Amino acid sequence: MATYLYEVLDRLIAFDTVSSHTIVPAIEYLADQLTSHGLKTVVDRIDIAGVPQANLVAWIGPPRPDGLIITGHLDTVPVEGQPGWERDPLKMEIDGNHIFGRGSSDMKGFLAQCADVVRTLELARLKRPLVFIFTADEEVGMLGARELAPALQMLLGDVPQPNLAWIGEPTSYNVLHAHKSICSFEVRVRGRGGHSGAPDQGVNAIAVMGKVIDVLGGLQAERRAIGSSEFADVFPESPYDVMNLGTVHGGLATNVIAEQCVLRASYRSLPKTDPLALYEEIGRRLSAIDPHDYASDNFAAAIELDLLLAAPPMWSNRDTRLEKILFEITGNQSARGAQFATDGAWFSGAGIQCLICGPGDYEQAHQPNESIRRDAFDRGPAMITQVIERMCM
Repeated sequence: MATYLYEVLDRLIAFDTVSSHTIVPAIEYLADQLTSHGLKTVVDRIDIAGVPQANLVAWIGPPRPDGLIITGHLDTVPVEGQPGWERDPLKMEIDGNHIFGRGSSDMKGFLAQCADVVRTLELARLKRPLVFIFTADEEVGMLGARELAPALQMLLGDVPQPNLAWIGEPTSYNVLHAHKSICSFEVRVRGRGGHSGAPDQGVNAIAVMGKVIDVLGGLQAERRAIGSSEFADVFPESPYDVMNLGTVHGGLATNVIAEQCVLRASYRSLPKTDPLALYEEIGRRLSAIDPHDYASDNFAAAIELDLLLAAPPMWSNRDTRLEKILFEITGNQSARGAQFATDGAWFSGAGIQCLICGPGDYEQAHQPNESIRRDAFDRGPAMITQVIERMCM
């Protein structure tokens, strides 16, 4: 067992890096590890929703073009309130062929591999720049990458920004070259409260929200039925726009007319389309809803639609040097699309072609008792080293 590799993962899992918390201590720990092995580092401090956060950019190699970015996020999804946990999520545990802990698959395992590679790589042999980027708040809209992408070249100084990036998200070492855009939105229905014994004197916001949900469900079914032959191979599970109704809250009690109801939802649109086109269609359809409830036509509710997040898709060119090398090293012969979004949404907008390939398993991401397979974890540093040698030496 590679002691340092496991030591870094143990430390990373112990940091509580849920997106709503600061990840600065974990970023500083990784910065210290990379700096101690000769890399230049910048801790890019940002503020997201009032929480101090930071991205880490670390690089080494001559100021020449055609380098490589290796990147991943450090934040994790919450564990509090998630049923099914049988282990301490902030403690690395090894059991058989699995390493347990929050973030082990998504994606602290990959970051630990990167740190181990830096320790053993012959950095003096680099003929092109090697750049590591570790980001904050990926799980809540890739917000760290959104802030970093337009500033990356400035942070790198005289080192040309590489135009190829390897994102180590959990894919069981499959290679993915695309993902859909993601938009989240809120629908708020403002009704008229009152006593449940006189429903004709109010407007029940929950009842009107039921109409909203029916409209959104109908739109979702339409998109599924249309599909797209162009994306059938890229997104075989869903070659169409998908939608999810996330949360709904409303009402005070069974004997009170619900004055307000709030729905939060999201959708993911196919690449090569305007990410906001579906949002605009949702707005048109909601404006056509009868805003009265079923008890009376005396009063009408107000239906409000607000955009919470809009992140672009990722669509990378095929047959790049990085793709060919990843195919050779992983044994894969084809690439497809991811069902999830990544920091590549924002890096692509900065002119960086991204590929997704990592040691974790997608089925473990965000799950209780999250784990990574030890065999995949152990062989990762050698695979990363081979990619770097082929790309930068």
